[in-house]
Amino acid sequence: MDSDASPKLLGVARRVVELELEAVGLIGERLGEPFLKALSLISRCRGKLVVTGLGKSGVAAMKIATTFSSSGAPALFLHAAEALHGELGVVTPGDTLLAVSYSGETRELNEFVPRLKMLGVSVVALTGNAASTLAGLADCVLDVSVPSHPWPFGILPTASVAATVAMGDALAVALLVSRGVSAEDFALLHPGGLIGRKLLVRVEDLMHTGAALPQVTAETGMRKVLMEMTAKLLGVACVVDDKGRLLGIITDGDLRRLLERYPNPLDLSAREAMTPNPKSISPLRLAARALHIMETHAITSLPVVDETGVVAGLIHMHDIIKMETHR
Repeated sequence: MDSDASPKLLGVARRVVELELEAVGLIGERLGEPFLKALSLISRCRGKLVVTGLGKSGVAAMKIATTFSSSGAPALFLHAAEALHGELGVVTPGDTLLAVSYSGETRELNEFVPRLKMLGVSVVALTGNAASTLAGLADCVLDVSVPSHPWPFGILPTASVAATVAMGDALAVALLVSRGVSAEDFALLHPGGLIGRKLLVRVEDLMHTGAALPQVTAETGMRKVLMEMTAKLLGVACVVDDKGRLLGIITDGDLRRLLERYPNPLDLSAREAMTPNPKSISPLRLAARALHIMETHAITSLPVVDETGVVAGLIHMHDIIKMETHR
């Protein structure tokens, strides 16, 4: 590749991305009553969601169908051309059709949609042409039009596909939330992958307990605290009262700060050196939630406490990362 052409090519690539971002942004601005109506039609569906399209719209439709299925809504992709040659039988009364056609004038699609409406199938159209034949056939129309397509030819449907997929994702996630699907429910649909493992594993499955738990009392001197932290290799120690309830935490970072503030930090007690009321988590919470807390607050460890405040263990960020990388 000619190095002199590189800046120009990067400029073209950035413009493509900018146009796609603009297209997706327009989808967000258009969400309103038509979106809620489409969501209601899909939510009330007694059967399955059938997503159909042809060409690049078919690729977008296929992606939308898989997103709905992975979110707990029975869905399948129906190739618009194959539908006219025997595959239309997969659609039954009580289903809902999500028809994807940017022009709204895809001949194959517009030929079979009226037949499905005769079966009582509700039709939601994702199209860039509100005056199209498909829009006129649909019970609900969602506008996925974009102002322009990226050059050089002006016909590559990159931005419109991005907008269509974004609308489909919005419908699928909104449906998931409206139905109250829990993280555990979602994980059951992904038993073989990292998503499922992250969502099924709980803090109690990964936390350090017993002899591996670095724990000291409030009156423990800092020399012994340092020995405990060194022995347990986690760079942290939980400070507890005489009933084992969490009072505070001491980390490697705290030790460095103590060295800056006190001439003899090892003469302090754990109570004097600890950070009181630290972030903590229940052993029953998901490991993914623990990781979110640690990333949000820029910490690497979380004390694990039961409903009475007693320390049950400690979970370290590396425990969760190892779980992910070993999958």
